[in-house]
Amino acid sequence: MQAWRAPRAFDGDRFLPGGATVLVEGDRIVGVESADFTAPSDCPVTSYDGTLMPGLVDAHVHLVSDGSLGALERVGALDEEAIDAAIVQSLAAQVAAGVTTVRDLGDRGYRTLVARDRGAAGSPRIVASGPPVTTPGGHCHFLGAVAETEDELRSAVIERHERGADVVKVMASGGFLTPGTDMVGVQYAVTALRAVVDTAHDRGLPVLAHAHSLAAIEAALAAGVDGIEHFTGVTEDGAQLSDDLLARTAAAGVVVDPTMGNDMSLVATMPPPPPQVQAIMDRLGMDMLTFFAQRSADVGRMHRHGVRVVPGVDAGAMPLKAHGNAWLAVLDLVAAGWTLEEALAAGTAGAAEACGLRTVTGRLQRDLAADLLVVDGDLHAAPRSLGSPLAVMVRGDTAVSR
Repeated sequence: MQAWRAPRAFDGDRFLPGGATVLVEGDRIVGVESADFTAPSDCPVTSYDGTLMPGLVDAHVHLVSDGSLGALERVGALDEEAIDAAIVQSLAAQVAAGVTTVRDLGDRGYRTLVARDRGAAGSPRIVASGPPVTTPGGHCHFLGAVAETEDELRSAVIERHERGADVVKVMASGGFLTPGTDMVGVQYAVTALRAVVDTAHDRGLPVLAHAHSLAAIEAALAAGVDGIEHFTGVTEDGAQLSDDLLARTAAAGVVVDPTMGNDMSLVATMPPPPPQVQAIMDRLGMDMLTFFAQRSADVGRMHRHGVRVVPGVDAGAMPLKAHGNAWLAVLDLVAAGWTLEEALAAGTAGAAEACGLRTVTGRLQRDLAADLLVVDGDLHAAPRSLGSPLAVMVRGDTAVSR
């Protein structure tokens, strides 16, 4: 047995008065006591002058990509050895930033499932979709999972089930980084998306839809998906997320990941966007900063309407979205109107539940996994200390100690 102690603590739901001493045996939490708890004499205690909490969960990553410009697109030309090396590098960056669980929503060749099953000590837990399902020439087609007809879509879902995927990811709309894709329309009709959902649900798999366009969001809701990634609401006349749409999304219990967590300090260093992205921005009448401001306002409206929101980054997609930016995505919720407790809960217990891991991780709770994070100082008083990990434990193994 071992224990970590800190004078301040957040348990996945709330800040704990009196801090915490978390007792760990093997890969499990076996007790959560106050900071002044007297541990058994044979139990070594590591004390930190910081805030002890569950490890963060990044609900949207691409481990196969290092986040440099064009990296995700280049994955289509990489061999397995290069892809595996990128995954190892991405996981190291995630855990160094306090992330103990990631949900990978787009790889190539099911390599993240291989990494998941390997389960290296001190490496974040992986929930994996395998290659995202898309149309011929559609968003992320270069990752190698194209399906067009309803029969092909059902076969794609069955393949993912047989390969052991945890979730199915389907591209309901085009994407910013894939030239020629439709950013205001849909890639699949409602009936096609429903074929995906029904086939997946019959096999116990949730379905997440990538949807930037308003039309794709509506199609995904009508098809009964479990979650929607991005949820931007792009139309010919700009981004539009009506109160009625947000109310219907909340009522359906659909989990929305607005994929924030952008490192705004890098915006000035970014080169001009690719022509296809610039054309979309021009159509929306926005530059990058205005776009991000609109996103924050819309996420605040999601909160007020009771939409279930989890903070994912789309890590690896571009330089602004580095692996390890999950803490920024949590603080983006605070900027959008969440209390700090609400935002931290969304990035720990809430994201774990959305990833199907409610009984596994996400809280300082007896019998859950020993996935722990200690950040510098008083997190309640200085929220940005979330980006300053002192120590990280993953399934009982100390992965970071500073």
